[in-house]
Amino acid sequence: MTGVTLAFEDGTIRIDAPTGGDSTAAIDEVGADTESVLAGLSFVERDPRSGTYRTPAFRYAELRDALSAAGVTCDDQVFDLPDLDLDSAYELRGYQRDALDAWRENGNRGVLELPTGSGKTVIGLAAIEALRTPTLVVVPTIDLLGQWRDELETEFGEEREGDGSGAAGGVDEIGQLGGGVQQVGEITVSTYDSAYLRADDLGDRFGLVVFDEVHHLGGEGYREIARLLAAPARLGLTATFERPDDAHEVVASLCGPLVGQVSVDDLAGTHLADYDVKRIEVELSDEERDAYEEHQGTFVSYLTSSNLDMRSGADYQKLVMRSGNDPRAREALLAKQRAREVMMNADAKIDELASILERHRDGRVLIFTAHNDLVYRLSERFLIPAITHQTGAAERRDVLDKFRSGAYSRVVASNVLDEGIDVPDANVAVVLSGSGSKREFTQRLGRVLRPGEGKRALLYEIITTETAEERVADRRR
Repeated sequence: MTGVTLAFEDGTIRIDAPTGGDSTAAIDEVGADTESVLAGLSFVERDPRSGTYRTPAFRYAELRDALSAAGVTCDDQVFDLPDLDLDSAYELRGYQRDALDAWRENGNRGVLELPTGSGKTVIGLAAIEALRTPTLVVVPTIDLLGQWRDELETEFGEEREGDGSGAAGGVDEIGQLGGGVQQVGEITVSTYDSAYLRADDLGDRFGLVVFDEVHHLGGEGYREIARLLAAPARLGLTATFERPDDAHEVVASLCGPLVGQVSVDDLAGTHLADYDVKRIEVELSDEERDAYEEHQGTFVSYLTSSNLDMRSGADYQKLVMRSGNDPRAREALLAKQRAREVMMNADAKIDELASILERHRDGRVLIFTAHNDLVYRLSERFLIPAITHQTGAAERRDVLDKFRSGAYSRVVASNVLDEGIDVPDANVAVVLSGSGSKREFTQRLGRVLRPGEGKRALLYEIITTETAEERVADRRR
């Protein structure tokens, strides 16, 4: 059967006649049989502008397989990538090797779910070493950008030669996209935001893409990163794959299915610290109870009259949309937010936190809340360094560095510490407030699970009784 030419073009794979012509005649020269194959592929479309066929770049591997199965030969000009000389000093643990093998057996595509502290980065490095192809690593935060770059330079940078590790080879420079740097190398680490802006012109530069915290790929905008890259090998790493909005199904279509899964309990006591979770219930004061019941009553009354039961995120979105032009819906939405603030910021929680801090005066404590106002309130009362999304990058690094070194023994934060930090000596976490997300809970627990000599980690959940927070806590567990 007559062959075709494949080329990368602006985030797509262009399928053309061997002559590379741009006219409709070019397709005619391919032959009716080959054109019939192309027309029969659901993910391939005719481009009337050029008289060729096109498919999104992420379909490249699937296209190659389909054409090969149909007997269509390819002049493949999508990639011209070097083989990298890589040698990592890491030795994989058994469960890490099993996870990597599962990914490789699935054609070097798929998602691995392992708990925080289990060495997901090490598996990513092993995948890069195994494939020896230019690689893009995509991460959600500046902190992770720095951590990955340090690891990549240590393992694969040329300057490591002669360091006594026995490693050889390497790449000239580890590239970085984000954090004020825009430098592409044979191995490059990028934030999701930078990758989103550059994906259409980087799509043919990398044979492997590693998505750290791959659940972010389910976001509407970030999906385009995976769609615009032609990389046939794709590895997703996460502590919790499933998303409540079912966007993990989109992630699976772009990166591959869940191919390996290890739970916290599988590793606790061996590769992770043993741990306990303690739920502490507190009560609202009389004044707080009155305010909570008033706001919650307004919210529930509107739901009753509007046939919304709030059993899904879709119902909440309907309420938000209605609030734009319905005063009662806006009042109900504000009432829900106020009731949530009352129950999550109760004075009794702060009193209980004081007892916990006294009990663990020699511990390394991370305190998590859902509201910035409470973060600053706790910071003032207990003289604890605070981190929120308003904290500048330099100040955040300074606080975390001092926490790691032991200069600070306590840090209070809103959601910004849920992922992307390395705090190996933390042994106590206190969740004062949060969402019903299993991912958020798992990530917060993971902050204190890194192993240590004789270490037993402890996570406290402080929740207000006879409020919606009880259901929220049950849902995340």
